[in-house]
Amino acid sequence: MHPIDRLRAEVAAHESNAWASGLGWEPLFVASPEARVLIISQAPGRLAQESGIPWNDPSGVLLRSWMGVTPEEFYDPANVAIVPMDFYFPGKGTSGDLPPRRDFAPRWHPRVLEQLTEVRLTILIGAYAQRAYLGPRAGRTLTENVRAAETHLPLFPIVHPSPLARGWRSKNPWFQEETVPLLAAQVRAALTT
Repeated sequence: MHPIDRLRAEVAAHESNAWASGLGWEPLFVASPEARVLIISQAPGRLAQESGIPWNDPSGVLLRSWMGVTPEEFYDPANVAIVPMDFYFPGKGTSGDLPPRRDFAPRWHPRVLEQLTEVRLTILIGAYAQRAYLGPRAGRTLTENVRAAETHLPLFPIVHPSPLARGWRSKNPWFQEETVPLLAAQVRAALTT
């Protein structure tokens, strides 16, 4: 059994995830030692969790367009690893999904990420991933982080492609005009060099 498959089984069997296993859910992450682009985001959405396919929703369609990749490229584990801050849908909150569990990523990410030896670009989607991975380099706000994306390479912070972030995107047109083309270029370079 591959170390990532053993780790997936360990996550599923952990007592803190018994509630998800009881619902018939598997831990939703994609990891392959060959992956060259890593996506760290909040947590799977309901549709993704139910289908077992990460980013299997309108947010995923928009994310792939920002990255400049086809669905085939995106879902090829030799290209893209997907390691959210929690591997299970956390439930619905008053405005959007609930946040990922705070203790989840510190427990499991180091063990997954040590398997990803070929990653050249890490896309940090949303505030949870940015706080965890930018550390002292992080700005005070998500907007500051995303505005300075190029200065964080090989980490690349972006806003979540959720419909809930439409307002942010309309207030920050520079994201679509400047950041998205830069992201697509960085993804293409990571996949082809």
